[in-house]
Amino acid sequence: QVQLVESGGGLVQAGGSLRLSCAASGSIFSINAMGWYRQAPGKQRELVATITSSGSTRYDDSVKGRFTISRDNGKSTVLLQMNSLKPEDTGVYYCNARIRTTVSVERNYWGQGTQVTVSS
Repeated sequence: QVQLVESGGGLVQAGGSLRLSCAASGSIFSINAMGWYRQAPGKQRELVATITSSGSTRYDDSVKGRFTISRDNGKSTVLLQMNSLKPEDTGVYYCNARIRTTVSVERNYWGQGTQVTVSS
């Protein structure tokens, strides 16, 4: 059994900062890419940022220069530092990880989501 547990969401004023954290636990052989997605009310879930096991990162254009994704492989944790937050960043943020539970079994796992609300 694998779990992704997120923390760090909340309410912040525009221009403020938040840091999201996601820890993977359970029967894990290895973790490939990890990332963050978000879903605003009435919209589809969208990619925010991803990071590979070697540290290569990718960001949605809307967050480039404001958000930073990082990971601690030793702790199976991925972080998202969000600065200069805007009201349009509001949504439920989901952690995602591509995890091998055995040498031959790999699948995507999702966290339960954490709410981020940015007031204007």
